[in-house]
Amino acid sequence: MGFSPGISSRPSASSEASTGLVAGVGLFGATMVVMGGIVGSGIFINPYVVASLVHTPSLILGAWVAGGAIALLGAFVYAELADRMPVVGGQYAYLRDAFHPLVGFLYGWVCLFVINAASPAAVAVTFAKYFQNVVPVPVSDRWIAAGVLFLFAAINLLGVRAGSAVQSVFMVLRILAIAMVVAAGAYFLLRSPTATHPAWHPLLDRPVSFDLLTAFGATMVPVMFGYGGWQTANYVASEIREPRKYLPRALLLGVAGIIALYVSVNFIYVEALTPSGLAATATPAFEVMRRAWGSAGGRLISVAIAVSTLGFLSQVMLTYPRIYFAMAEDGSFPRVFSRLGSRSHAPVFAVLLQSAATIAAVLLGTYEQILSYVVVMDWLFFGLTASCVFVFRHREALAAGMNDSRSAGFRIPGHPWTTGIFTLAAWLITLNTIYKYPRNAVAAVCILLAGVPIYFLARGRRPDSAASA
Repeated sequence: MGFSPGISSRPSASSEASTGLVAGVGLFGATMVVMGGIVGSGIFINPYVVASLVHTPSLILGAWVAGGAIALLGAFVYAELADRMPVVGGQYAYLRDAFHPLVGFLYGWVCLFVINAASPAAVAVTFAKYFQNVVPVPVSDRWIAAGVLFLFAAINLLGVRAGSAVQSVFMVLRILAIAMVVAAGAYFLLRSPTATHPAWHPLLDRPVSFDLLTAFGATMVPVMFGYGGWQTANYVASEIREPRKYLPRALLLGVAGIIALYVSVNFIYVEALTPSGLAATATPAFEVMRRAWGSAGGRLISVAIAVSTLGFLSQVMLTYPRIYFAMAEDGSFPRVFSRLGSRSHAPVFAVLLQSAATIAAVLLGTYEQILSYVVVMDWLFFGLTASCVFVFRHREALAAGMNDSRSAGFRIPGHPWTTGIFTLAAWLITLNTIYKYPRNAVAAVCILLAGVPIYFLARGRRPDSAASA
């Protein structure tokens, strides 16, 4: 394949210093990337799904607290992995080095065709719908969504500093949007004579049973979909200044901040709307704002949700392409995706690949079907990634003569128990999703397994495949 003007091609390198990527993100930017990977449009919509599954304030808020605890354990896990391997590709690289290059490739494979295609496509269409409500234009939702995706791809082709700066601005606006809902809801509850407060007793909506357990487990699908995304900051580890110092801090600060925002806004939803009212509206943020400030409040939150979706899409184009860049560096993906812009040092073709996959999902209308597979694949690989810590620590202990002497750097508090709890929780979420939605799970597994022959075909074409297999 020929070279494009302004694009440089580099040989593969094992050291991160030779990737050519520029370390242009500081602590604040890294924290905004962590939070930006989590907050999309879900927190403004998903709470009604939780309220339709469990029906008391305690269970509804308990689901968001439990999800936050799981997310925090995940942040601890990824903080140690980031300290051990501050490399491009993050989760892909951990799975590759802990288990086998095939495992890393399969993660990248399902990212491209499931996780990283459907989620941003759904968010882009959500933006288009809200945009049409505020600024009616004679263009279909799909083409507006595709245009926005192309815009953020173009911004991130300018380099990591430009992409990170735009992402940080949008993340601050998203924090303000959630805070606005909390403030409006609190105002409504304190000042409005029509405000109704739900009863907090009984705590449970049914006897303690397997049915209650599976219902609460089902809430983890929308909850953890809302909390997911902290891992994306690890994709750009090599582009963060002093990543061993700043990335673990960013993960913990970012996830803790999101937990505070999510629990606060769900408390407002439950108090202002009651559990039955929350379950009855797919737009709880809009309903809270409408009750507090009338139609003007509804229009304001529509704009805020549109801005929130833009921020998520900005983060997608900043972080997701680094997976394909890392795969191309290893030779398990076409080498063209490891080429960098000669001036921007951005992975140009990897960014274009991500934008093309997402735009295709939007225009073909396949994202809704693919979205149903995301939780199964995401949490399967979360559990596998957490188990990487056990592998790396075991190797470290063997190398040190069974003395775990590594003292510098971040260590997961309470390991192995906390790491084990997160791993178990990830796989329980996966199993519960398979139990609740078996057809979707089978489709997700078929997509995963389809990557196996592709991997061996790609490796077999490499001149050094025999040595590296």
